[in-house]
Amino acid sequence: MEKFVLRPGVVHRIVATVDNLPRAKLALQVMPVKPVGGSFGTTGSGPGQSISPDNAERYARYAGWVSRLDTSQLVAAYRRYYPLFQQAYHELGYPKGEFNDRLIEAIDDLLEAPQPEPPVVLVAPRAMFEYADATLQDASAGQKIMIRIGPENEARVKNKLRQIRRALDGVDLPR
Repeated sequence: MEKFVLRPGVVHRIVATVDNLPRAKLALQVMPVKPVGGSFGTTGSGPGQSISPDNAERYARYAGWVSRLDTSQLVAAYRRYYPLFQQAYHELGYPKGEFNDRLIEAIDDLLEAPQPEPPVVLVAPRAMFEYADATLQDASAGQKIMIRIGPENEARVKNKLRQIRRALDGVDLPR
């Protein structure tokens, strides 16, 4: 974990990603991990086009990795390096904000992601697919990721997020 966090630029990428998750857009170039491979899978065509159930396989490796993280080790590393996260948050343009508050906000937003019943219908008014359901289309960037990864992966990730959220409640962060 520490080897990953201490790599050049990783803390800044994590902070920028966390800050963007509850927003409308997420800049892929700031993500701290490589995007999933392959193409976005769809099934059907026209008004019946939807996310393919096979699409979730693209995200299974990441969801598995997240679910296997040791929550106490993760939170201990976060606490140890919190001054780096806080400094990166200030450099992002929030000189008076607390990164931990934004992290909690992002986790809560992800946990509130809608869980639509498959099939999740899509429209393609431009080059990128959009959700046919306006509620899904208006969801945050992070919530859209949760929808896209599929119900099983979403359940695994949300389970870990709940553990992290509980663990963060009792953490005394260095200032």
